[in-house]
Amino acid sequence: MTTKDRNIFIALKKNRRLAVIFITYMVLVIAGTIFCSTCFAAGDPISVVNNLSNFIFSLIRAIGLILLGLGIMQVGLSLKSHDPSQRANGFLTLAGGIIITFTKEILNLIVG
Repeated sequence: MTTKDRNIFIALKKNRRLAVIFITYMVLVIAGTIFCSTCFAAGDPISVVNNLSNFIFSLIRAIGLILLGLGIMQVGLSLKSHDPSQRANGFLTLAGGIIITFTKEILNLIVG
């Protein structure tokens, strides 16, 4: 047993509330592991893959929209403060956000 492990046990002995929370967490983790059931995909496996692909691309689109908003904000702040380096970074972030937002459409154009 390492010194770090001993320190955790000493902290649990000193603080009863922390010990109760830790034990409750461990019981929930063990119960979740034991009582989980196996899920089988129904239907066509290709539709499952397509659904996963759509979900991942929607997450990528959300990240792209966030970057797009950040780029617009950087460009606006650079115009206010007359800072050319911040303006360049803002336009690069804006371009990256546009590319990331439309990744699925770009890939569909490439693949055909």
